[in-house]
Amino acid sequence: MPLSADNTIADFARYLQFEKRYSAHTNRAYTDDLAAFKEYILKEYEHSDWFSVTGFMVRSWLSSLREKTADKPALNARSMARKLSSLRSFYKYQLKKGKIRVSPVAGISAPKTSRSLPVYIEEKQAAVVASSVTKSETWEELTCGLALALLYETGMRLNELVTMTGKQVDAYTKTIRLFGKGGKERIIPISPSLLAQLNHYEEQKKKQDWDAYNREAILLTSRGKQVYHKYIYRLINSLLAEVEATRHLKKKSPHILRHSFATHLLNAGAELNAVKELLGHSSLAATQVYTHNSIGKLRDVHRKAHPRG
Repeated sequence: MPLSADNTIADFARYLQFEKRYSAHTNRAYTDDLAAFKEYILKEYEHSDWFSVTGFMVRSWLSSLREKTADKPALNARSMARKLSSLRSFYKYQLKKGKIRVSPVAGISAPKTSRSLPVYIEEKQAAVVASSVTKSETWEELTCGLALALLYETGMRLNELVTMTGKQVDAYTKTIRLFGKGGKERIIPISPSLLAQLNHYEEQKKKQDWDAYNREAILLTSRGKQVYHKYIYRLINSLLAEVEATRHLKKKSPHILRHSFATHLLNAGAELNAVKELLGHSSLAATQVYTHNSIGKLRDVHRKAHPRG
């Protein structure tokens, strides 16, 4: 059944967008999970009623996700937990609306996941990467350089970057207003050099041979359109793969720059709560994971400063 034909999923998607204020990327992930579950119960049980789904059906679906077939690989525990979370949120919403009395997901535990430490680049590596895009000759190189600076110097998320508009930049106070998960607002200070880079990019827009271009968005493609997630991912991934200092990284996603932003702040002595606010985390626990990356730094300090280090 096409996603657009399922009014229950469509209603939930509107709830995520307008009430929860989730990003389009997160919204799509949730609704894709629901569509996959709906396809499964239609195929296995010839069942299409969301409000009479049983816990057995949910467990059966999760079990099928563990199985590797010719058509699909087996999902890891983290991916399965995410899909279960989508169902849990969906049925929590149905409980709120009074459509059901008991959630079929109640009592079903997510598979245990091992929490891996965030991958980041060292400060010297970050400097090398930044210097590699100082002489930008093409529009994509210019865009990549600014995207790199914004991601690393502010710690913003990829979605916050691609949806960013000029109205969010305050040149007078040298700040950027960001809207994170759930529409949570935060203000990030920016350096004079980053502000100058933003101004230079705006000046270069006017010199492009475009019939028209998006005047609200900060970052644009070579055709004058607002950038999108895959576009920025490709630029940053290619850059990190080309620079010798970061070529060894297994992951080369834009999110590494957010991890690096947080880790470098903590290494320099920034307070955990301050980093939490800069990252836009709702819980301190989400920020504390970066303290593990600082253990090496602390060990060096201990070795150099303590008499018996």
